[in-house]
Amino acid sequence: MAADADAPDGELSETAATVTSPAAPDDTDEAEDYEAAVDDEVADGSEDAAPVKRSLSHVRLAAIVGVVVVLALGGTVGWLGFRAYQSHEAQAQRQLFLQVGRQCALNLTTIDWEHADSDVQRLLDSATGDFLNQFGKRKQPFIDVVKKAQSKSVGTVTEAGLESDSGDKAQVLVAVSIKTSNLGAADQPAREWRVRISMEKSGDEVKVSNVSFVQ
Repeated sequence: MAADADAPDGELSETAATVTSPAAPDDTDEAEDYEAAVDDEVADGSEDAAPVKRSLSHVRLAAIVGVVVVLALGGTVGWLGFRAYQSHEAQAQRQLFLQVGRQCALNLTTIDWEHADSDVQRLLDSATGDFLNQFGKRKQPFIDVVKKAQSKSVGTVTEAGLESDSGDKAQVLVAVSIKTSNLGAADQPAREWRVRISMEKSGDEVKVSNVSFVQ
């Protein structure tokens, strides 16, 4: 203390300052260390979040792909179902044309003089267009001839096939074997006919529009 007292005022101040004042930390270095630590934490958090984001992206992509696949399959199944329905409808219509053609051939060739009126009317009920007009005009003379000759004919379809069809129109070829009898010839040999029958469909009903014999 005596030494301190003898020292000049300036030296005392400097010495005191040196002894009593500890070295202050460098503020700039401390700030840089803090920022580095924060950056490390942020970086660590980003690395943890990246896999989560990637995982969510994969799930979303898979969901989108799944929806697209389901829609594509649904469209394909619907189209195939519609095509199958169309094919079924077309096949059913062809069968209807064939059935009506066969029945018309039977109606033409199966006539009993005792039921001539109803037999001819049944044929007219299934007719339309030119065939209806032409046969309708000859209806009564034809019935009179059948009754007078006491004619009876029975037809049997031996073959039938759809020759053509286009929309609501078709042609059917029918082969028929006919057994006939009348007052002058009770037992006649069978005759073979081939007829082309044209038909038209109106709504759910198919009618005969023309009949022609084929050699």
